[in-house]
Amino acid sequence: MRSRWWVLAAVSLATFMTYLDNNVVNVALPTIEQDLGLTLAGLEWIVSGYILAFAGLLLAGGRLADVFGLRVMFFIGLAVFTASSVAAGLAGSQETLIAARVVQGIGAALVTPTSLALIRATFVDARERATAVGIWGAVSALALAVGPLTGGVLSENISWGWIFLINLPIGVAVAVIAAVALPASVRARGVRIDVPGVLSSSLALFALTFALIEGEGEGWTSGLILGSFALAAVAFAAFLVIESRSRQPMIDLRLFRSRVFSGGLLSMGLWAFGVFGIYFFTAIYLQSALGFSPTEAGAGFVPMALLMAAVAVFSPQLARRIGTGPSVAAGLALMVVAMAGLSSTGAGSGYLDLLPWFLLFGAGGGMLVPLTDVIIGAVPAGRAGIASGTLNVSREVFGLLGITILGAILNARQTAPTMAAFLDAYQFTLLIAAAIVLIGVPVALYALRKDRTAETTVTEDERDPALV
Repeated sequence: MRSRWWVLAAVSLATFMTYLDNNVVNVALPTIEQDLGLTLAGLEWIVSGYILAFAGLLLAGGRLADVFGLRVMFFIGLAVFTASSVAAGLAGSQETLIAARVVQGIGAALVTPTSLALIRATFVDARERATAVGIWGAVSALALAVGPLTGGVLSENISWGWIFLINLPIGVAVAVIAAVALPASVRARGVRIDVPGVLSSSLALFALTFALIEGEGEGWTSGLILGSFALAAVAFAAFLVIESRSRQPMIDLRLFRSRVFSGGLLSMGLWAFGVFGIYFFTAIYLQSALGFSPTEAGAGFVPMALLMAAVAVFSPQLARRIGTGPSVAAGLALMVVAMAGLSSTGAGSGYLDLLPWFLLFGAGGGMLVPLTDVIIGAVPAGRAGIASGTLNVSREVFGLLGITILGAILNARQTAPTMAAFLDAYQFTLLIAAAIVLIGVPVALYALRKDRTAETTVTEDERDPALV
Protein backbone atom coordinates (compact mmCIF):
# COMPACT_ATOMS: atom_id res chain seq x y z
CA MET A 1 0.00 0.00 0.00
CA ARG A 2 2.97 2.32 0.69
CA SER A 3 3.18 3.16 -3.00
CA ARG A 4 3.81 6.46 -4.69
CA TRP A 5 0.76 5.83 -6.87
CA TRP A 6 -1.44 5.64 -3.78
CA VAL A 7 0.02 9.00 -2.79
CA LEU A 8 -1.09 10.31 -6.19
CA ALA A 9 -4.57 8.88 -5.63
CA ALA A 10 -4.86 10.65 -2.28
CA VAL A 11 -3.68 14.07 -3.44
CA SER A 12 -5.71 13.88 -6.68
CA LEU A 13 -8.93 13.12 -4.79
CA ALA A 14 -8.19 15.90 -2.31
CA THR A 15 -7.57 18.37 -5.13
CA PHE A 16 -10.77 17.22 -6.85
CA MET A 17 -12.78 18.10 -3.72
CA THR A 18 -11.30 21.56 -3.35
CA TYR A 19 -11.59 22.43 -7.05
CA LEU A 20 -15.14 21.09 -7.14
CA ASP A 21 -16.16 23.48 -4.39
CA ASN A 22 -14.88 26.41 -6.44
CA ASN A 23 -17.91 26.14 -8.71
CA VAL A 24 -20.34 23.54 -7.33
CA VAL A 25 -22.45 26.15 -5.56
CA ASN A 26 -23.42 28.45 -8.43
CA VAL A 27 -26.26 26.44 -9.98
CA ALA A 28 -27.62 25.46 -6.53
CA LEU A 29 -27.96 29.07 -5.30
CA PRO A 30 -31.67 29.47 -6.24
CA THR A 31 -32.56 26.37 -4.21
CA ILE A 32 -30.42 27.51 -1.26
CA GLU A 33 -31.96 30.99 -1.43
CA GLN A 34 -35.48 29.59 -1.26
CA ASP A 35 -34.71 27.16 1.57
CA LEU A 36 -32.77 29.55 3.84
CA GLY A 37 -34.41 32.83 2.82
CA LEU A 38 -31.10 34.36 1.80
CA THR A 39 -30.50 38.02 1.08
CA LEU A 40 -28.74 39.07 -2.13
CA ALA A 41 -25.60 39.84 -0.13
CA GLY A 42 -25.81 36.40 1.46
CA LEU A 43 -25.99 34.73 -1.94
CA GLU A 44 -22.90 36.58 -3.09
CA TRP A 45 -20.90 35.75 0.02
CA ILE A 46 -21.64 32.03 -0.18
CA VAL A 47 -19.55 32.06 -3.36
CA SER A 48 -17.17 34.91 -2.55
CA GLY A 49 -16.32 33.79 0.99
CA TYR A 50 -14.78 30.56 -0.26
CA ILE A 51 -12.83 32.21 -3.08
CA LEU A 52 -11.52 34.98 -0.81
CA ALA A 53 -10.18 32.59 1.80
CA PHE A 54 -8.82 30.18 -0.80
CA ALA A 55 -7.00 32.74 -2.95
CA GLY A 56 -5.91 34.88 -0.03
CA LEU A 57 -4.18 32.08 1.87
CA LEU A 58 -2.66 29.97 -0.92
CA LEU A 59 0.83 31.43 -0.51
CA ALA A 60 0.66 31.06 3.26
CA GLY A 61 -0.53 27.46 2.90
CA GLY A 62 2.34 26.62 0.58
CA ARG A 63 4.96 28.06 2.91
CA LEU A 64 3.49 26.35 5.97
CA ALA A 65 3.80 23.04 4.13
CA ASP A 66 7.48 23.73 3.39
CA VAL A 67 8.22 24.55 7.03
CA PHE A 68 6.07 22.15 9.08
CA GLY A 69 6.03 19.18 6.71
CA LEU A 70 3.83 18.11 3.80
CA ARG A 71 2.03 15.24 5.55
CA VAL A 72 1.15 17.32 8.61
CA MET A 73 -0.28 20.22 6.61
CA PHE A 74 -2.08 17.89 4.20
CA PHE A 75 -3.96 16.21 7.04
CA ILE A 76 -4.71 19.51 8.78
CA GLY A 77 -6.07 21.01 5.57
CA LEU A 78 -8.07 17.86 4.77
CA ALA A 79 -9.60 17.76 8.26
CA VAL A 80 -10.54 21.46 8.15
CA PHE A 81 -12.03 21.15 4.68
CA THR A 82 -14.03 17.98 5.38
CA ALA A 83 -15.40 19.16 8.73
CA SER A 84 -16.44 22.54 7.32
CA SER A 85 -18.10 20.77 4.36
CA VAL A 86 -20.29 18.86 6.81
CA ALA A 87 -21.09 22.10 8.64
CA ALA A 88 -22.05 23.73 5.33
CA GLY A 89 -24.25 20.81 4.34
CA LEU A 90 -26.12 20.91 7.67
CA ALA A 91 -26.31 24.72 7.88
CA GLY A 92 -29.69 26.06 8.84
CA SER A 93 -28.96 29.74 8.43
CA GLN A 94 -27.25 32.14 6.07
CA GLU A 95 -24.61 33.07 8.64
CA THR A 96 -23.66 29.48 9.39
CA LEU A 97 -23.37 28.59 5.71
CA ILE A 98 -21.19 31.61 4.90
CA ALA A 99 -18.91 30.91 7.88
CA ALA A 100 -18.57 27.27 6.84
CA ARG A 101 -17.71 28.30 3.28
CA VAL A 102 -14.95 30.60 4.55
CA VAL A 103 -13.47 27.78 6.63
CA GLN A 104 -13.72 25.50 3.58
CA GLY A 105 -11.58 28.00 1.70
CA ILE A 106 -8.98 27.94 4.48
CA GLY A 107 -8.81 24.15 4.33
CA ALA A 108 -8.51 24.22 0.55
CA ALA A 109 -5.67 26.76 0.78
CA LEU A 110 -3.74 24.28 2.93
CA VAL A 111 -4.51 21.16 0.87
CA THR A 112 -4.01 22.42 -2.69
CA PRO A 113 -0.37 23.61 -2.63
CA THR A 114 0.57 20.69 -0.38
CA SER A 115 -0.82 18.23 -2.94
CA LEU A 116 1.46 19.38 -5.75
CA ALA A 117 4.44 19.51 -3.42
CA LEU A 118 3.75 15.91 -2.38
CA ILE A 119 3.84 14.85 -6.03
CA ARG A 120 7.20 16.61 -6.42
CA ALA A 121 8.57 14.91 -3.29
CA THR A 122 7.17 11.46 -4.10
CA PHE A 123 8.00 11.11 -7.79
CA VAL A 124 11.75 11.58 -8.04
CA ASP A 125 12.04 10.25 -11.59
CA ALA A 126 11.29 13.09 -14.05
CA ARG A 127 9.22 10.95 -16.42
CA GLU A 128 7.15 9.42 -13.65
CA ARG A 129 6.58 12.84 -12.14
CA ALA A 130 5.40 14.21 -15.48
CA THR A 131 2.94 11.33 -15.79
CA ALA A 132 1.75 11.88 -12.23
CA VAL A 133 1.19 15.58 -12.85
CA GLY A 134 -0.70 14.67 -16.02
CA ILE A 135 -3.07 12.45 -14.06
CA TRP A 136 -3.42 15.10 -11.36
CA GLY A 137 -4.21 17.68 -14.06
CA ALA A 138 -6.81 15.37 -15.60
CA VAL A 139 -8.60 15.04 -12.26
CA SER A 140 -8.49 18.82 -11.82
CA ALA A 141 -10.00 19.35 -15.27
CA LEU A 142 -12.84 16.98 -14.47
CA ALA A 143 -13.62 18.89 -11.28
CA LEU A 144 -13.93 22.12 -13.25
CA ALA A 145 -16.80 20.76 -15.35
CA VAL A 146 -18.37 18.27 -12.97
CA GLY A 147 -18.94 21.02 -10.39
CA PRO A 148 -21.89 22.77 -12.07
CA LEU A 149 -23.41 19.46 -13.17
CA THR A 150 -23.08 17.95 -9.68
CA GLY A 151 -24.54 21.05 -8.07
CA GLY A 152 -27.52 21.04 -10.42
CA VAL A 153 -28.31 17.33 -10.13
CA LEU A 154 -28.01 17.14 -6.33
CA SER A 155 -29.88 20.37 -5.58
CA GLU A 156 -32.71 19.59 -8.01
CA ASN A 157 -33.18 15.90 -7.17
CA ILE A 158 -32.00 15.36 -3.57
CA SER A 159 -31.05 18.35 -1.42
CA TRP A 160 -28.66 21.27 -1.80
CA GLY A 161 -26.90 20.19 1.40
CA TRP A 162 -25.48 17.18 -0.41
CA ILE A 163 -23.31 19.34 -2.65
CA PHE A 164 -21.23 19.77 0.54
CA LEU A 165 -21.98 16.53 2.38
CA ILE A 166 -20.64 14.50 -0.54
CA ASN A 167 -17.19 15.65 0.57
CA LEU A 168 -17.47 13.60 3.80
CA PRO A 169 -17.10 10.11 2.27
CA ILE A 170 -14.47 11.39 -0.15
CA GLY A 171 -12.55 13.07 2.65
CA VAL A 172 -12.64 9.92 4.79
CA ALA A 173 -11.41 7.81 1.86
CA VAL A 174 -8.58 10.27 1.21
CA ALA A 175 -7.61 10.23 4.89
CA VAL A 176 -7.44 6.41 4.96
CA ILE A 177 -5.32 6.23 1.81
CA ALA A 178 -3.07 9.08 2.93
CA ALA A 179 -2.57 7.64 6.42
CA VAL A 180 -0.99 4.54 4.90
CA ALA A 181 0.66 5.93 1.80
CA LEU A 182 2.06 9.37 2.70
CA PRO A 183 5.61 9.45 4.04
CA ALA A 184 6.28 10.93 7.46
CA SER A 185 6.70 14.70 7.61
CA VAL A 186 10.12 16.17 8.25
CA ARG A 187 10.05 19.66 9.69
CA ALA A 188 12.70 21.96 8.22
CA ARG A 189 15.39 22.55 10.84
CA GLY A 190 16.00 26.09 12.02
CA VAL A 191 13.45 27.63 9.64
CA ARG A 192 11.07 30.26 10.92
CA ILE A 193 7.77 31.39 9.46
CA ASP A 194 8.17 34.76 7.78
CA VAL A 195 5.20 36.26 9.64
CA PRO A 196 5.41 39.76 8.05
CA GLY A 197 5.63 38.12 4.62
CA VAL A 198 2.64 35.87 5.33
CA LEU A 199 0.53 38.77 6.61
CA SER A 200 1.41 41.22 3.82
CA SER A 201 0.94 38.66 1.03
CA SER A 202 -2.38 37.47 2.45
CA LEU A 203 -3.62 41.05 2.86
CA ALA A 204 -2.63 41.87 -0.73
CA LEU A 205 -4.40 38.80 -2.09
CA PHE A 206 -7.51 39.32 0.06
CA ALA A 207 -7.82 42.94 -1.05
CA LEU A 208 -7.21 42.18 -4.72
CA THR A 209 -9.62 39.24 -4.76
CA PHE A 210 -12.30 41.25 -2.97
CA ALA A 211 -11.98 44.11 -5.46
CA LEU A 212 -12.22 41.76 -8.46
CA ILE A 213 -15.24 39.92 -7.05
CA GLU A 214 -17.20 42.94 -5.80
CA GLY A 215 -16.17 45.54 -8.39
CA GLU A 216 -19.07 44.97 -10.75
CA GLY A 217 -21.70 45.22 -8.01
CA GLU A 218 -20.18 48.08 -6.04
CA GLY A 219 -18.95 50.05 -9.07
CA TRP A 220 -15.35 50.12 -10.23
CA THR A 221 -14.93 53.76 -9.26
CA SER A 222 -16.55 53.43 -5.83
CA GLY A 223 -14.49 54.29 -2.78
CA LEU A 224 -14.66 50.73 -1.48
CA ILE A 225 -13.26 49.15 -4.66
CA LEU A 226 -10.64 51.82 -5.32
CA GLY A 227 -9.61 51.58 -1.69
CA SER A 228 -9.32 47.78 -1.99
CA PHE A 229 -7.09 48.07 -5.05
CA ALA A 230 -4.96 50.67 -3.28
CA LEU A 231 -4.67 48.45 -0.19
CA ALA A 232 -3.64 45.52 -2.41
CA ALA A 233 -0.95 47.64 -4.08
CA VAL A 234 0.44 48.94 -0.78
CA ALA A 235 0.43 45.49 0.80
CA PHE A 236 2.12 43.98 -2.26
CA ALA A 237 4.81 46.67 -2.23
CA ALA A 238 5.37 46.03 1.48
CA PHE A 239 5.62 42.31 0.75
CA LEU A 240 8.35 42.89 -1.85
CA VAL A 241 10.32 45.07 0.58
CA ILE A 242 9.94 42.51 3.37
CA GLU A 243 11.00 39.60 1.19
CA SER A 244 14.02 41.44 -0.20
CA ARG A 245 15.32 42.14 3.33
CA SER A 246 14.33 38.94 5.14
CA ARG A 247 17.03 36.39 6.03
CA GLN A 248 14.46 33.62 5.57
CA PRO A 249 11.96 35.03 3.08
CA MET A 250 8.63 33.43 2.39
CA ILE A 251 9.46 33.60 -1.32
CA ASP A 252 12.99 34.06 -2.59
CA LEU A 253 12.43 36.81 -5.18
CA ARG A 254 15.36 35.49 -7.22
CA LEU A 255 13.03 32.75 -8.40
CA PHE A 256 11.33 35.27 -10.65
CA ARG A 257 14.58 35.88 -12.53
CA SER A 258 14.13 32.42 -14.00
CA ARG A 259 12.33 32.79 -17.28
CA VAL A 260 11.03 29.22 -16.90
CA PHE A 261 9.39 30.05 -13.57
CA SER A 262 8.09 33.52 -14.48
CA GLY A 263 7.18 32.67 -18.07
CA GLY A 264 5.51 29.48 -16.91
CA LEU A 265 3.40 31.35 -14.37
CA LEU A 266 2.32 33.88 -17.01
CA SER A 267 1.44 31.13 -19.48
CA MET A 268 -0.59 29.31 -16.83
CA GLY A 269 -2.31 32.56 -15.89
CA LEU A 270 -3.33 33.20 -19.49
CA TRP A 271 -4.68 29.65 -19.67
CA ALA A 272 -6.81 30.34 -16.58
CA PHE A 273 -7.93 33.67 -18.06
CA GLY A 274 -9.33 31.85 -21.07
CA VAL A 275 -10.79 28.85 -19.24
CA PHE A 276 -12.60 30.79 -16.50
CA GLY A 277 -13.88 33.35 -18.99
CA ILE A 278 -15.17 30.72 -21.40
CA TYR A 279 -16.93 28.71 -18.72
CA PHE A 280 -18.58 31.73 -17.14
CA PHE A 281 -19.83 33.62 -20.19
CA THR A 282 -20.59 30.63 -22.40
CA ALA A 283 -22.73 29.24 -19.56
CA ILE A 284 -24.72 32.48 -19.72
CA TYR A 285 -24.98 32.14 -23.51
CA LEU A 286 -26.23 28.54 -23.27
CA GLN A 287 -28.99 29.55 -20.85
CA SER A 288 -29.93 32.95 -22.30
CA ALA A 289 -29.68 32.28 -26.02
CA LEU A 290 -30.20 28.52 -26.32
CA GLY A 291 -32.64 28.06 -23.44
CA PHE A 292 -30.62 25.51 -21.46
CA SER A 293 -31.45 24.88 -17.81
CA PRO A 294 -28.59 25.38 -15.32
CA THR A 295 -28.07 21.61 -15.12
CA GLU A 296 -28.12 21.25 -18.92
CA ALA A 297 -25.63 24.10 -19.24
CA GLY A 298 -23.33 22.36 -16.75
CA ALA A 299 -23.66 19.09 -18.66
CA GLY A 300 -22.79 20.89 -21.88
CA PHE A 301 -19.23 21.39 -20.68
CA VAL A 302 -18.65 17.75 -19.76
CA PRO A 303 -17.38 16.62 -23.21
CA MET A 304 -14.88 19.49 -23.16
CA ALA A 305 -13.66 18.51 -19.71
CA LEU A 306 -13.45 14.81 -20.58
CA LEU A 307 -11.26 15.55 -23.59
CA MET A 308 -9.18 18.00 -21.55
CA ALA A 309 -8.66 15.27 -18.96
CA ALA A 310 -7.74 12.66 -21.60
CA VAL A 311 -5.25 14.96 -23.30
CA ALA A 312 -3.80 15.94 -19.92
CA VAL A 313 -2.77 12.34 -19.27
CA PHE A 314 -0.86 12.05 -22.55
CA SER A 315 0.42 15.60 -22.91
CA PRO A 316 3.63 14.96 -20.90
CA GLN A 317 4.68 12.45 -23.58
CA LEU A 318 4.07 15.06 -26.28
CA ALA A 319 6.07 17.63 -24.31
CA ARG A 320 9.01 15.23 -24.10
CA ARG A 321 8.93 14.72 -27.86
CA ILE A 322 8.59 18.29 -29.11
CA GLY A 323 9.56 20.29 -26.02
CA THR A 324 7.43 21.95 -23.36
CA GLY A 325 7.56 25.37 -25.04
CA PRO A 326 6.11 24.24 -28.40
CA SER A 327 3.61 21.97 -26.65
CA VAL A 328 2.27 24.72 -24.37
CA ALA A 329 2.26 27.23 -27.23
CA ALA A 330 0.30 24.80 -29.41
CA GLY A 331 -2.22 24.25 -26.62
CA LEU A 332 -2.78 27.98 -26.18
CA ALA A 333 -3.08 28.38 -29.96
CA LEU A 334 -5.81 25.71 -30.09
CA MET A 335 -7.67 27.54 -27.33
CA VAL A 336 -7.44 30.77 -29.33
CA VAL A 337 -8.83 29.09 -32.46
CA ALA A 338 -11.65 27.57 -30.41
CA MET A 339 -12.62 30.93 -28.91
CA ALA A 340 -12.60 32.53 -32.35
CA GLY A 341 -14.78 29.67 -33.59
CA LEU A 342 -17.23 30.07 -30.73
CA SER A 343 -17.56 33.75 -31.62
CA SER A 344 -19.19 32.70 -34.89
CA THR A 345 -22.14 31.05 -33.13
CA GLY A 346 -25.38 32.91 -32.56
CA ALA A 347 -29.04 32.65 -31.60
CA GLY A 348 -29.77 30.11 -34.33
CA SER A 349 -26.94 27.81 -33.35
CA GLY A 350 -27.46 24.48 -31.65
CA TYR A 351 -25.29 22.59 -29.21
CA LEU A 352 -23.77 20.51 -32.01
CA ASP A 353 -22.55 23.75 -33.61
CA LEU A 354 -20.66 24.56 -30.41
CA LEU A 355 -19.39 21.06 -29.66
CA PRO A 356 -16.43 21.01 -32.11
CA TRP A 357 -15.12 24.27 -30.65
CA PHE A 358 -15.66 22.97 -27.10
CA LEU A 359 -13.64 19.86 -27.93
CA LEU A 360 -10.88 21.89 -29.56
CA PHE A 361 -10.74 24.13 -26.49
CA GLY A 362 -10.56 21.10 -24.21
CA ALA A 363 -7.74 19.55 -26.23
CA GLY A 364 -5.76 22.78 -26.09
CA GLY A 365 -6.33 23.19 -22.36
CA GLY A 366 -5.15 19.66 -21.67
CA MET A 367 -1.87 20.29 -23.47
CA LEU A 368 -0.83 22.82 -20.80
CA VAL A 369 -0.63 20.26 -17.99
CA PRO A 370 3.17 19.71 -18.40
CA LEU A 371 3.55 23.37 -17.49
CA THR A 372 2.68 22.51 -13.89
CA ASP A 373 5.58 20.06 -13.66
CA VAL A 374 7.93 22.60 -15.24
CA ILE A 375 7.04 25.32 -12.74
CA ILE A 376 7.26 23.06 -9.68
CA GLY A 377 10.45 21.48 -11.01
CA ALA A 378 12.12 24.87 -11.50
CA VAL A 379 12.57 25.40 -7.75
CA PRO A 380 14.51 23.55 -5.02
CA ALA A 381 12.59 20.70 -3.38
CA GLY A 382 12.42 22.62 -0.09
CA ARG A 383 10.43 25.35 -1.85
CA ALA A 384 7.91 23.13 -3.66
CA GLY A 385 5.06 24.15 -1.37
CA ILE A 386 5.44 27.89 -1.91
CA ALA A 387 5.99 27.31 -5.66
CA SER A 388 2.75 25.35 -5.79
CA GLY A 389 1.00 28.12 -3.87
CA THR A 390 2.32 30.72 -6.31
CA LEU A 391 1.14 28.62 -9.26
CA ASN A 392 -2.35 28.33 -7.82
CA VAL A 393 -2.47 32.05 -7.04
CA SER A 394 -1.65 32.72 -10.68
CA ARG A 395 -4.55 30.51 -11.75
CA GLU A 396 -7.03 32.03 -9.31
CA VAL A 397 -6.13 35.69 -9.90
CA PHE A 398 -5.95 35.40 -13.69
CA GLY A 399 -9.20 33.42 -13.66
CA LEU A 400 -10.92 36.19 -11.72
CA LEU A 401 -9.37 38.74 -14.08
CA GLY A 402 -10.81 36.79 -16.98
CA ILE A 403 -14.31 36.98 -15.56
CA THR A 404 -13.88 40.61 -14.47
CA ILE A 405 -12.25 42.08 -17.58
CA LEU A 406 -14.35 40.13 -20.05
CA GLY A 407 -17.47 40.95 -18.06
CA ALA A 408 -16.67 44.66 -18.20
CA ILE A 409 -16.07 44.44 -21.94
CA LEU A 410 -19.31 42.54 -22.49
CA ASN A 411 -21.34 45.04 -20.44
CA ALA A 412 -19.78 48.01 -22.20
CA ARG A 413 -20.42 46.47 -25.62
CA GLN A 414 -24.04 45.52 -24.92
CA THR A 415 -25.86 48.74 -25.79
CA ALA A 416 -29.42 47.48 -25.27
CA PRO A 417 -31.21 44.82 -23.17
CA THR A 418 -31.96 42.68 -26.21
CA MET A 419 -30.78 39.25 -27.31
CA ALA A 420 -29.22 40.69 -30.46
CA ALA A 421 -27.17 43.16 -28.41
CA PHE A 422 -26.10 40.43 -25.97
CA LEU A 423 -24.98 38.13 -28.78
CA ASP A 424 -22.99 40.92 -30.43
CA ALA A 425 -21.30 41.70 -27.09
CA TYR A 426 -20.67 37.99 -26.38
CA GLN A 427 -19.07 37.41 -29.78
CA PHE A 428 -16.91 40.52 -29.47
CA THR A 429 -15.83 39.53 -25.96
CA LEU A 430 -14.74 36.09 -27.17
CA LEU A 431 -12.51 37.70 -29.79
CA ILE A 432 -10.92 39.95 -27.15
CA ALA A 433 -10.37 36.89 -24.95
CA ALA A 434 -8.75 35.07 -27.86
CA ALA A 435 -6.40 38.02 -28.48
CA ILE A 436 -5.34 38.10 -24.82
CA VAL A 437 -4.73 34.33 -24.61
CA LEU A 438 -2.75 34.57 -27.86
CA ILE A 439 -0.09 36.55 -25.94
CA GLY A 440 0.78 33.29 -24.24
CA VAL A 441 2.00 31.67 -27.47
CA PRO A 442 5.20 33.74 -27.90
CA VAL A 443 5.64 33.84 -24.10
CA ALA A 444 5.68 30.03 -23.94
CA LEU A 445 7.97 29.68 -26.96
CA TYR A 446 10.48 32.11 -25.43
CA ALA A 447 10.31 31.21 -21.73
CA LEU A 448 10.14 27.44 -22.14
CA ARG A 449 12.43 27.01 -25.13
CA LYS A 450 14.63 23.91 -25.27
CA ASP A 451 12.49 22.46 -22.47
CA ARG A 452 14.92 23.75 -19.84
CA THR A 453 12.90 22.37 -16.98
CA ALA A 454 15.81 22.47 -14.60
CA GLU A 455 16.59 26.15 -15.05
CA THR A 456 16.41 28.27 -11.93
CA THR A 457 18.40 31.12 -10.56
CA VAL A 458 18.11 29.66 -7.08
CA THR A 459 20.21 26.51 -6.92
CA GLU A 460 20.16 23.89 -4.20
CA ASP A 461 23.10 25.59 -2.54
CA GLU A 462 21.42 29.02 -2.58
CA ARG A 463 18.22 28.10 -0.77
CA ASP A 464 17.63 28.61 2.95
CA PRO A 465 20.71 27.45 4.87
CA ALA A 466 18.45 25.59 7.26
CA LEU A 467 17.11 23.46 4.42
CA VAL A 468 20.49 22.32 3.13
